[in-house]
Amino acid sequence: MSKVAIITGAGRGIGAATAILAARQGYDVCVNYATNADAAEETAQNCRAEGVKAIAVKADIASPDAVTALFERCDAELGPPALLVNNAGVIGGATTVENLQDDVLQRTFAVNVEGAFYCARQAIKRMSTENGGQGGVIVNISSIAATLGSPGEYVHYAASKAALDAMTVGLSKEVGPLGIRVNSIQAGTVDTDIHRTGGNPERPAMVAKSAPLGRAGYAQDIAETVLWLASERAAYTTGSIVRVAGGL
Repeated sequence: MSKVAIITGAGRGIGAATAILAARQGYDVCVNYATNADAAEETAQNCRAEGVKAIAVKADIASPDAVTALFERCDAELGPPALLVNNAGVIGGATTVENLQDDVLQRTFAVNVEGAFYCARQAIKRMSTENGGQGGVIVNISSIAATLGSPGEYVHYAASKAALDAMTVGLSKEVGPLGIRVNSIQAGTVDTDIHRTGGNPERPAMVAKSAPLGRAGYAQDIAETVLWLASERAAYTTGSIVRVAGGL
C-alpha cells in the first residue's frame, strides 16, 4: 500500500520539488495551496506522472477549520498521512522592526507558526500509535534566518522560524513515544518565487556572494533532505535542526 504525504504550500518552489520527489519515491501526495490553483494542479500532475495518486487541495493553513478540512479531504481520497511537510510560509516583506506593520507581523506568525501547529495537531491524531495509527514523520521547513536573525530585513520572519525550531524540539519529545519523528530543516536562501513576491528578487544572487559554497540553494537541495528525514535511513533522527544553507 502506498504511503501518503501532505505537503503544505506545494504549488511551487520547495514544496513542489518535495511533492514531486515524494511521488518519485512512491508516496501518494496531497498538494496543499492557498491561492494559485493552476500551479498546484501542475504539481499534482507532475506527481501523477510518477505513477502515484495526487490531489491539489486549497486551504489557508492559518485557519484551523481549513486545516481540518484539508486533512479530511486527504483521508477520503488518499488515506491518512505518513508524512507531513510543514512548508507553507510567508516572509512578510523586507522591513525594519520599527516600520513593521501589525498585519504583516500577525500574518507571518499565523501562517509560519500557528499553521504548523494546526497541521501537526491533525497529523498526530492520525499517525499516533496510541490512536491506532502506524506512526509517521513531520518535517518543518525552517530557515537559516532563525539563527542569523535577519536584521534590517526580516526579523519578524526569523523570529517565526525560531519558534518553529523550538516547536520541533518540544514536539519531537512529546510524540516520539507515539511513533512519530519530528525534525526541522533550516534552509538557506533558496532561489524561488518567494523572494520575487516578497519584494526582494535580488536576494538569492546577493546571498550567493557570501555563501561559502558560492551559490543560493535549489529547491531540490531541500527536497532531498526532506525525503531523507522521512526515510528509514533517518530512523534514529528526531528533534534535529538540520542546516541546509550552503555554509551560512
